[in-house]
Amino acid sequence: MAGPIRKDPPGEGMTLTIRPGPGTGIMDWDKLRIFHAVAEAGSFTHAGDMLNLSQSAVSRQISALEASLKVPLFHRHARGLILTEQGELLYRTVHEVFGKLAMTAARLAESKDRPRGQLKITTTVAFGSTWIAPRMREFMEVFPEIEVRLILSDTELDLSMREADVAVRLTPPRQADLIQRHLMTVRLHIYAAPAYIKKHGMPQSVEDLDHHRLVVYGEDIRPPVPDANWLLRVGVADNRARRPALTVNNVYGILRAVQSGAGLGALPEFMGDSLSDLVQVLPELEGPHLDAYFVYPEELRSSKRIQVFRDFLLRKVAESGM
Repeated sequence: MAGPIRKDPPGEGMTLTIRPGPGTGIMDWDKLRIFHAVAEAGSFTHAGDMLNLSQSAVSRQISALEASLKVPLFHRHARGLILTEQGELLYRTVHEVFGKLAMTAARLAESKDRPRGQLKITTTVAFGSTWIAPRMREFMEVFPEIEVRLILSDTELDLSMREADVAVRLTPPRQADLIQRHLMTVRLHIYAAPAYIKKHGMPQSVEDLDHHRLVVYGEDIRPPVPDANWLLRVGVADNRARRPALTVNNVYGILRAVQSGAGLGALPEFMGDSLSDLVQVLPELEGPHLDAYFVYPEELRSSKRIQVFRDFLLRKVAESGM
């Protein structure tokens, strides 16, 4: 079974005691590396593919680790693997240690004179695909020794666990150990495709929205920004809400639906204003303002890779007039 492994809930007050001694598996880094890969991949076969090892070799290493620790780490059954309580405890510890080792290795790899090494950047799908990704070619040409990994997700990755090095977030970070730098203020407007306007007419007032098809984020999944569905409530009295014609739980998906003529949609101006196949509707009407932040862990404050990427983004924001 592929994908992140399912884990049993941790037990109340459970502890795992490991007494160091000759042949203790906990100090065998190769076995721990294989254990971590199995827990991440969800099966011996997929872990073997990632590590370039056979399924039987991976299985033997896990069995040897369990034997040395004298505790079972996985429940084995026909549908895949599930971490035991002891396995879950070991996984959390190993994941944290490997994350810190990766951070240390990245810092050691940086040149004194020129930034180099891997830089993992995360942000929302919409902002990353329409604003950051088109600007990365220039950054990569200026800093060819930085290996960029752009991770787009509408769920926040854990920077403290090194799921990413830096993030651009459209909400203020909640973790106290993260450094934040205000990047830009994002304004939302209503957009439509010319074909939609030709067929259904141009709204002349906010009340006209009651008679138009609206494409919004919806409530099925928590939106990545607050008040994402403001188009359903703006100008409506008595706490009522308009009914959407279509919900799409991704802002980039809303953009594509609006481009197709499916209806009116609220989009960030960095998306809508840059496209010739969209027209702004009720331009005097603005939705909520969102502040974008450049965020990274305190321990990476001196990283040259992060410094040059931060300065690059600030320069591109200034050039765009946002």
